[in-house]
Amino acid sequence: MKKVLTIAGSDCSGGAGIQADIKTMTVNGVYAMSCITALTAQNTIGVTAIEDVSVDFLKAQLDAVFSDIYPDAVKIGMVSSKEIIECIADYLTENKVKNVVVDPVMVATSGARLIEEDAIKTLEDRLFPLATVLTPNIPEAEILSGMKIASEVDMEKAADVISKKYNSAVLCKGGHSINDANDLLYYDNKAKWFFGKRIDNPNTHGTGCTLSSAIASNLAKGYDLEQSVANAKEYISSALGSMLDLGKGSGPLNHGYML
Repeated sequence: MKKVLTIAGSDCSGGAGIQADIKTMTVNGVYAMSCITALTAQNTIGVTAIEDVSVDFLKAQLDAVFSDIYPDAVKIGMVSSKEIIECIADYLTENKVKNVVVDPVMVATSGARLIEEDAIKTLEDRLFPLATVLTPNIPEAEILSGMKIASEVDMEKAADVISKKYNSAVLCKGGHSINDANDLLYYDNKAKWFFGKRIDNPNTHGTGCTLSSAIASNLAKGYDLEQSVANAKEYISSALGSMLDLGKGSGPLNHGYML
């Protein structure tokens, strides 16, 4: 069995963060492990509190995993401080980790800011260049590219800028403001569109975490990047299409829809 590590924040309500990652990885047929970067008090309505773990404790978690069960892929989600990011970047470099999927989590779906302002530059300088693929949504892609995105042509331009800037593949996730469910994978100076059907489901809490974890799971299993994205997109569409409806706000996906 292939092994995948998520390095991310905890979501006590189970829809996003490491809880979503572990569910996704398990259902996608890999062994899931987690190193927690932060504790969050959140639910389908919003985030009410965040508490970062110490750098020493994060490193202790990384040491415990890598010294015993070396991962075939790593997914990185919420990393809220400069020191946490530097710790992860140092560790990935020293251990020559392959198949790194970075979901540049900056703002929660509810609008809560999940990263300190001075940490963004460290994220760009240290972590992004280590990524096999970055998975920004439209607001995140606008921040990383420095341009406004209002069309699919803009998505291609922004993805080109981001890919060249960080020497990484980029999966720029579309949205209802741009298109229904079409995502753009850009790497090696070429664009590959993944077309999806619109699913009229307002419950999208944790979709970014879920997609990036599914991609990491497929990379770990030996699929190439395009097939990994295709498989992940099929999985998330089915999880959305299951129409789970929990909570008072934007609820979670049905990660285990096939069970």
